[in-house]
Amino acid sequence: MRPTLELIADEPTADERDQLLKLLLDFNAPHTGHIVERPNLGILLRRPDTAEIVGGLYASDEYNWLFIKYLIVPDALRGQGLGRALMTEAERIARERGYLGLFLDTFDFQARPFYLKLGFEQCGELEGNADTPRRFFLKKLFSKEA
Repeated sequence: MRPTLELIADEPTADERDQLLKLLLDFNAPHTGHIVERPNLGILLRRPDTAEIVGGLYASDEYNWLFIKYLIVPDALRGQGLGRALMTEAERIARERGYLGLFLDTFDFQARPFYLKLGFEQCGELEGNADTPRRFFLKKLFSKEA
């Protein structure tokens, strides 16, 4: 029996998404070895007087790599080493958890030079146009000795 195609005009439900993910994970399992799921990681920058979140880092476990999904240091706080401190802490935790390394993506108007200074190497790129910025993919592979 051939399945039918169903176009979902809006966002799929959480159940639909979870069913697709289960199918994908079941397919991937024989090819990926034993994957230990680790908790996502959040490191926040807070104002000391109000505890308001003003920046930080959010990362997720991605097949034995830590994916830096969000990193934001507001313009007014840049140049104080906060971005480096966030990334250093994320790397420390990633190493403790036994990850192969870190990876992330960034747009051409964001912080690509910053990540390159931290030892990341570019491993991919999506071209842009007048409406879409170029997007870069970077990784930092941990050495086996470290």
